[in-house]
Amino acid sequence: MTGRVKSGPTRIEVEIEKNREESNWIKVIELAEQLKEKSPESVITEAGIKAGVAMDAHLLLGKLQYACGLYSEALKHFKLADLQNLSEKKLPLRSLRIVAESYAIKGLCLQKEGAATSKFKKAEKEEELAKCFDLASDLSLLYMQKLEKELSSNAPVVYNTTGSHSPQPPIVQKALGEVLEQALQTSPAIFLQHNKPEKALERYRNSLCAIESQGLHSIRLKFMCQMAELLLQGLVGEKYKPPLNSTPKSSVWKPKYYASLNQFIPRNECEETILLLLVAESMAVRNAVLSQSPEFKDIRLSAYQDATTVYDLLTVATVRWGQIALLQESLERSMKFSFEEPHLWKQHALSLISINKYDHALSVLKEVIRLEPDNPSNCLLAAKLCYEHLNLAKEETHPDLPPLNQGTIRKIEAQYREMGHVRKVPSKRQAVVDDDTKLNLLLALEENPITPARTKFSMEAREKALTSSALLGRSHLYIGIGYHLQAEACQLKKEKEELRCRALDNFRSAVELEPNDHMCRYYLSLTLAIMGHITEAQQHIKIGLNLHPEHSSILHLLVLLLTAERQHKYALAVVENALEEYPDCLNLMYVKAYLELHERGGEHVLITAKQMLELWKNLYEGQTVSDMPECDRKSDTRSVFQLYTSEMSDKDSSSLQLHNTAASRVEQALSEVASSMSSFNPRPGPQRAWMLQVEIWLLLAEIYLALDQPSDVQMCIQEATQIYPLSHHIMHMKGLYHMHKQEWPEAKLCFQNAVAINPQHVKSLQQLGLVYHYLGLQGLAETTLREAAKIEPKNHITWYNLGKVLEALGEYEKASNAMATALMEEKNNPILPFNSVPLCFE
Repeated sequence: MTGRVKSGPTRIEVEIEKNREESNWIKVIELAEQLKEKSPESVITEAGIKAGVAMDAHLLLGKLQYACGLYSEALKHFKLADLQNLSEKKLPLRSLRIVAESYAIKGLCLQKEGAATSKFKKAEKEEELAKCFDLASDLSLLYMQKLEKELSSNAPVVYNTTGSHSPQPPIVQKALGEVLEQALQTSPAIFLQHNKPEKALERYRNSLCAIESQGLHSIRLKFMCQMAELLLQGLVGEKYKPPLNSTPKSSVWKPKYYASLNQFIPRNECEETILLLLVAESMAVRNAVLSQSPEFKDIRLSAYQDATTVYDLLTVATVRWGQIALLQESLERSMKFSFEEPHLWKQHALSLISINKYDHALSVLKEVIRLEPDNPSNCLLAAKLCYEHLNLAKEETHPDLPPLNQGTIRKIEAQYREMGHVRKVPSKRQAVVDDDTKLNLLLALEENPITPARTKFSMEAREKALTSSALLGRSHLYIGIGYHLQAEACQLKKEKEELRCRALDNFRSAVELEPNDHMCRYYLSLTLAIMGHITEAQQHIKIGLNLHPEHSSILHLLVLLLTAERQHKYALAVVENALEEYPDCLNLMYVKAYLELHERGGEHVLITAKQMLELWKNLYEGQTVSDMPECDRKSDTRSVFQLYTSEMSDKDSSSLQLHNTAASRVEQALSEVASSMSSFNPRPGPQRAWMLQVEIWLLLAEIYLALDQPSDVQMCIQEATQIYPLSHHIMHMKGLYHMHKQEWPEAKLCFQNAVAINPQHVKSLQQLGLVYHYLGLQGLAETTLREAAKIEPKNHITWYNLGKVLEALGEYEKASNAMATALMEEKNNPILPFNSVPLCFE
């Protein structure tokens, strides 16, 4: 590496140098033996120094001592070689590698040494370590760039004739070597160990900005993932600085860097992280192996694991910054090499759910269920999707299998151990559902479906949970939710009661199996409350509150239970305390508004309603303007942003009133007709957000109606109409406005329109019956009110209005009975219906 001092190198030395450059080590050894006979002096003596070969010898001896575990001896040789003062100059390829390895080995030896005795020496050692690994990293990158250039200039042209199903033929290349790879990876790690993450970030940047070499693909991919992790963990913090629009300083010991006028320069951590991971994804996808041939198994698995690491980090980054659509596009590309790999399939399904592609997500989840046949959690996720977004509650449950209690479960488990085969269930009608054959039915579901339903995920989850002893209680909970939703949608009184009893039985089984699950207590309490068992419902909701004191939906239900016992002041205090914890929960603010209207009068509730409008603006206006992803909202309660009077018509609101789905479809169809025939255009952005604003305007209208301010009522109705003119809620409020002004024909028309869109809207039926009564149409009034009573038999307003109509018809005994029923039901009637609480799963 240095010039000779005396008369110059001999012919043998020139030959040795040539063969060393060509890595012809056998010839080197032969020539070295010849040189040894002619010049027996050792190369590390004074003669070696004068000959200019002592430094090379010390570097190689240092490498040898390191390999032998003699770290202190190795450091002595590097000191004798004066490595720390080596001047930067152009070196041959072989010498470049020797110097790079020397710096790397010196750093590794310093790591193996004991800790420094003083603070000053510790800082000195840290600085020396960082310098060694930095130089080793730069020289390694430069070495690989020069090596690739040399190989490419000498390599023959190879034409690729293989297909895309098999790995590409390997390119002739040389590996960096274990020592230099370790040095490259240790260089940023040293800074992290010394609590200097900003310097580690800069080291990563310098390595990744170097022009890529074939032999460094795997290391670059690993660096991108590590750098992304560093940024995602927030270790750099306030010390973060965006990368500069300039290349590092040029030097003969620095690698060549990419340089272009059109390079994209990230401006913040979000952009830099996502850019890193997108580049990493392109590399991982490029290395993916599509062939399923056994000989490619190891390569395929390695490439898949690399890709999975990238996609997991990309998931964290995109979810954090609300770029779910970007994640979904990337995961879509991953499907081509994720054959029979459930992890990425499940990630894909979750991303589809996040961007509201629910039908597609369900199809992907079915594949996940097939790939993980023993995992009940996937079935529960599919069931949640059906309940919350696809309105498939009726298909979700299995009517022929009653819930299992603890005794039955133990009996089935004992039978399962003793059974050697499973009896086939020929058909639904022939199936017997007593405890002795329960297990046979459960195990026969997959091969012999008892019902033609295309989704029965909750039942499948229970079947899997029986064999895996996991999530059995949660499976019963989901089955109960399915029955509960069916009951809310059912119009026949007998069938509704039967479905509620099945839901109640499953919720009781869930509580028995998981007594510390607050969700089981929540739904059991809700069902008991709807069925009129207020005292027992309060017992369970209080247990649920002790299990999860900060659960907004449990607090919501507790408030309604308190109002059912006429404890309105206590309920108002509870909801105000809850809003201190959840200041952006519109559900609780809505309940608070009704309580204030009941307890304090209209002026107080006006302030709350205006606060709700301001809160809506803060939470949702960004979505309606720029279609900002929902996860960008800064809130801890965004998963329960539903708002109801007794229900909402928008199916995306997760309303428990499943029968509103039909109303929503009618409203949507009417809106499409209206937009094609008039100047009405739907508001941009998520319609769910706009429906929330509609409900706030209607609440304001109701408040102004109570304050006898009809002009303000009309203004609020107009604001709501501009958003969604054909909502049955708006038509209902228009009817109330005309009733207030005693404009009975106009009120009748409004209520008739509301009922035409949603025949199950009890409030409109109640008021329509009353308008018929005022118009003298007592027969129509009685028919209408009895229809409302079928839908909600415990609604005291319906029975009170019916009593007035029956009195007008002269049927005084029936009228008295109706009024008595109204008084009885009013005792346990909450300020808002119990089914106005949100459907929640967490």
